[in-house]
Amino acid sequence: MIVVTADQVGSRDNADLVGAMVQRLNNDLADFLVLPADRTAGDELQLLVSSGTGALTAVLLMSREGVWSIGCGIGRAKQPLGASIRESSGDAFVAARTAVDRAKKRPTRFALETEPASEPARDAEALVDLLLVLRGRRSTEGWELHDLLATGATQAQAAAELGITPQAASKRARAAELRAEQAATGALGRLLDTLDSQHHLGTERQEGTP
Repeated sequence: MIVVTADQVGSRDNADLVGAMVQRLNNDLADFLVLPADRTAGDELQLLVSSGTGALTAVLLMSREGVWSIGCGIGRAKQPLGASIRESSGDAFVAARTAVDRAKKRPTRFALETEPASEPARDAEALVDLLLVLRGRRSTEGWELHDLLATGATQAQAAAELGITPQAASKRARAAELRAEQAATGALGRLLDTLDSQHHLGTERQEGTP
């Protein structure tokens, strides 16, 4: 199981963003959710996803905002799951709590933990860090192209929408490292899936459950 926990940065001094982000995650990640995103504390949200791709999608969506510390936890979950994320527990939830606490002190504001802890988790965390750093250096123009391509538009269509030549769009795509991001995102999703399969060979059962 993969749990993503996020804590809003500077929530005491800024508007509450949790509700809007919960709604966005539930809309954009509907196909990946085992349990919907929900507020679990005043400035914190949590969700349970079905795959590494879903977890990474959530991380990338929130990290772009620049106002979240994000922890990803991989491990077993107690079965049966609760009716909501707040009523569920297990190793993956413990790992996510450890991860988000550590993320608050990291430059990328992201951390990944498995339960039990593992060296492959640190390797995966380092690779996600690289992707976040790459995205953090992207220009406004690069993000404009990225967002149009994310809707399914071709590069030529995106160029027309932006009012630039196809050659300029290609140059912008190279500068934004869009192809590198696409390759890295697929590879990282598979890597997180591998970590998940290694850490949920069994599932914790609630006391009294046969």
